Amino acid sequence: MTEFRTITDGLRFPEGPIAMPDGSIILVEIESGRLTRVLPDGAKEVVAEPGGGPNGAAVGPDGACYVCNNGGFNWAYDEEPGSIRPVGQADDYVTGRIERIDIETGKVETLYDNCNGNRLSGPNDIVFDRKGNMWFTDLGKARARDLDRGAIYWAKPDGSEIREVIQPFTTPNGIGLSPDEKTLYVAETEGGRLFAYDIVGDGEVELLPYPKSLNGGRYITSDTGMRRFDSLAVEDCGNVCVATLFTGGITVASPDGGTAEFVETGDGYTTNICFGGENLQKAYITLSWQGLLVECDWPRPGLALNFLNK
Repeated sequence: MTEFRTITDGLRFPEGPIAMPDGSIILVEIESGRLTRVLPDGAKEVVAEPGGGPNGAAVGPDGACYVCNNGGFNWAYDEEPGSIRPVGQADDYVTGRIERIDIETGKVETLYDNCNGNRLSGPNDIVFDRKGNMWFTDLGKARARDLDRGAIYWAKPDGSEIREVIQPFTTPNGIGLSPDEKTLYVAETEGGRLFAYDIVGDGEVELLPYPKSLNGGRYITSDTGMRRFDSLAVEDCGNVCVATLFTGGITVASPDGGTAEFVETGDGYTTNICFGGENLQKAYITLSWQGLLVECDWPRPGLALNFLNK
């Protein structure tokens, strides 16, 4: 059994953890619209309050934090203490957006809210390549009787260019790059499936034709039962670690296909994982149903992120 140690509690649906060089963890609190720094002793500091629904987050080449803001959810507040969950598009929703947040000052700048006139509906997760450009998913928004068709985008961090790379894609969530940055991984929430795409240029991937693929990607893994996929992180060896909902845990997928192992957490809203600590062998996991940030020793090193861990 993996031993999980609680770093802090009382978080309002945490996501997007970033293990910073100083030992702190920067993460979002989606329900409260905040970007928060968690210190090693569990103390919390507000970095910024962009509002809406800050979701995935990553440090860019300029040291700023780039945030996928999904525009906000409505929320259900259940009887168990701290148990909150998103239940669809917020009543005051306007649009999704990509934001640049100065970690030192808390200044928030909107970089993108559309691509060629198509609105960003619900940006979700983000990763930077070694050139300093971002790849991010747009899961879309859910309403009472309909659901947006999602997409994957590539963009420059200065706000000068954005490209739609893959569309449509049903509920794209976690996104990551292989160690050699030749492969893009995308996790599908509702189907609980992981897909891979060969990167052939800046903002370009090779798409498989239908019916070889539903969305142009190579199928990597999925498992039976009540499992939906959320955000992901990549190990140094190339394994893909996907936060898994309902049957809460981390699904560790082999890049060659199939599930290598499943690490159970006991929280049905296990939403994200990142790596930090010595040799990047400490995993930091957001357990959003309980409002916890936890850590555990990981059996293999995580992949060093561009502009952060190296």
